[in-house]
Amino acid sequence: MKVLNLYAGIGGNRKLWKDCEVTAVELNPEVAEIYKSFFSEDNIIIGDAHEYLRLHFREFDFIWSSPPCQSHSSFRQNICVRFRGTEPVYPDMKLYQEIIFLQNNFKGRYVVENVKPYYKALIEPTVNIQRHLFWANFKIENCAFIKDKIRAAQIPDLQKTHGFDLSKIKIANKRQILRNCVYPEIGEYIFNKIRES
Repeated sequence: MKVLNLYAGIGGNRKLWKDCEVTAVELNPEVAEIYKSFFSEDNIIIGDAHEYLRLHFREFDFIWSSPPCQSHSSFRQNICVRFRGTEPVYPDMKLYQEIIFLQNNFKGRYVVENVKPYYKALIEPTVNIQRHLFWANFKIENCAFIKDKIRAAQIPDLQKTHGFDLSKIKIANKRQILRNCVYPEIGEYIFNKIRES
């Protein structure tokens, strides 16, 4: 199976995938290097995932997209903006652009993942699993996973939860990079659902 992993980060969603050929797209070169250290067999593209999707979607059997979630986050809006004086921002509409694009143009299987937003989702998600919403063109049932303590978790806890040891890696925002990971078990669960569909 040829898989496109967009906004790949360090590969939390991809960690437990088996028997597939993965192309990962990550904008941040330092984060892409960390991804490469864990998944050296993957084809890693440093670039704009949104544009890469538009130009290359026909080349893949399955596409996983995790567009940036910060502008949709209920924590950012309800805590940071309301109580901490953070400036409000427009929600990044690439999320919905990609859902609509895939719904209408992609012949394979896809899933788009994002956080539960502070507003009512503009397109009804397929499933809500913990702190994530998923839009997909195949059936995914809700399933219980580990307790979600991501907001308060510190780097050692996050490394243990996701199974990534970043202790020897020097990079800014290490905690945020780990917090952005999809739990590997959720990534595996959804990936296995493709094979069932």
